[in-house]
Amino acid sequence: MALVALLLGGQAAWARPAQMHIMEGYLPPLWAAFWFAVAIPFWVVGFRRLSRLVVERPSTRLLLGMAGAFTFVLSALKLPSVTGSSSHPTGTGLGAILFGPAVMSILGSIALLFQALLLAHGGLTTLGANAVSMAIVGPLVAWGVWRMLKDRVASSVNVFIAAALADLLTYVVTSVQLALAYPDPNGGFVASFIKFGTVFAVTQIPLAISEGILTVLVVNALRSNALTELKTLGFERV
Repeated sequence: MALVALLLGGQAAWARPAQMHIMEGYLPPLWAAFWFAVAIPFWVVGFRRLSRLVVERPSTRLLLGMAGAFTFVLSALKLPSVTGSSSHPTGTGLGAILFGPAVMSILGSIALLFQALLLAHGGLTTLGANAVSMAIVGPLVAWGVWRMLKDRVASSVNVFIAAALADLLTYVVTSVQLALAYPDPNGGFVASFIKFGTVFAVTQIPLAISEGILTVLVVNALRSNALTELKTLGFERV
């Protein structure tokens, strides 16, 4: 990874250009196992809630498929960043707002799994880490913001903020994960985190804004074409 070699003074000279999905084999085994251990409890809860949702509200299956596809497509769009790295949207804010973070932990992780298998984007050994950042933390942020602001700002503004912050916080967590695995030889974790975060901020901030706008447009389209399903979900202000 040329980026890591540049940032960390050759500490990972064997690596390849960076992606915001942490690539296969890049994390040390202990860190890869740690992030799987963090992700598994969320997957268990998410699977139970998803199963209950499908049984109790079968009319929402099309929306579930749409939310999963939205995440898969957006998070598969790799856009070049600086020093050979790449960034991408996440698409998890929409599903988190509609179904909650537990269900989105499953949909987002499925998207990551298929990307690793079919597109060589991310990896199997790093699936736990990528799931924590994109499928767990991002949706938790989106859902928390949506709930906090639902009676304070206009619905479209709320959707925009929730989706944009979910995108940004995903990459903050990824930067934390990379900095923990590869601390700077001189400045340690903090210096490494600043370097990683600065590299990806160049493209990620405008991407987050764009994703927020796109999510608003999708929600508005759903209000026009899937109002019954939104009411079934108890979606606010439909």
